[in-house]
Amino acid sequence: MDRSPLFAAAFAAAALVAAPALAAPVKIVAAENFYGDMASQIGGANVAVTSILSSPDQDPHLFEASAETAKTLAEAKIVIVNGVEYDPWMEKLLAAHKAPSRKAIVVAEFVGRKAGDNPHLWYDPAIVKAAAQALVDDLEAIDPDHKADYEKGRAQFLESLKPLEAKIADMRKKYAGTPIAASEPVFGYQAELIGLKVLDERFALAVMNNAEPSASEVAGFENDLKGHKAKAMLFNAQASEPAVQRLVQMAKDNAIPVVGVSETEPAGSNYQKWMLGQLDALDAALGGAAK
Repeated sequence: MDRSPLFAAAFAAAALVAAPALAAPVKIVAAENFYGDMASQIGGANVAVTSILSSPDQDPHLFEASAETAKTLAEAKIVIVNGVEYDPWMEKLLAAHKAPSRKAIVVAEFVGRKAGDNPHLWYDPAIVKAAAQALVDDLEAIDPDHKADYEKGRAQFLESLKPLEAKIADMRKKYAGTPIAASEPVFGYQAELIGLKVLDERFALAVMNNAEPSASEVAGFENDLKGHKAKAMLFNAQASEPAVQRLVQMAKDNAIPVVGVSETEPAGSNYQKWMLGQLDALDAALGGAAK
């Protein structure tokens, strides 16, 4: 009797039993897609990332969580939240659907930001680095078998931020003290790093908080455009308030360069390209205005 088929079957069965099960990727939910992108870059194949806010056409301030959002959150091992009242819907979901084993990274808490501070934290590379470290710490605690992978991912991510930091430093040398106008403080952290003088900040804060700017604030903004005090105007490309669109047109009519910035990472891009692209656009605008 030929026993070889039996032995082969038995060997195959034993191999199946002995083979280690493939570990499932760590499920991460990011409130915004730039944090999700960061997580994907660092975690690679060891993570499965879902970003809730991911459309550049979506106004983050008007977002409302759905039952599907809650379901996605329930399956997460790590959740990344911006904080400082930028994504309160996510913090409410976390409070309503508690999970002892789930880790929550509230970026604002790691960098000492509080309610009332500019919530657009991801515009500061140092804050993004802090978020990256918090993520790696949690990943290593949940999945220690891939610690070396996460350390390598973090190192590569930090290295990839160097061109962005160099661009900011270069623009600071050229434009520190240059006055600009901004319809909202979306770009605020990078404006500060570059050393730009942002005019009409009360107007920008009112628009960000969905409040009506006062007549004097509107008049001040208009005068800075008409009087060419601002060398460029930044506006939130994801918001479409008629009052802001009118100011954008006024800037163009007065030959003041206009640069759109966004709160959500564009599709098909990554955090580094997105930030550098906006800086390049502002650099071109300010460079042209200086001629």
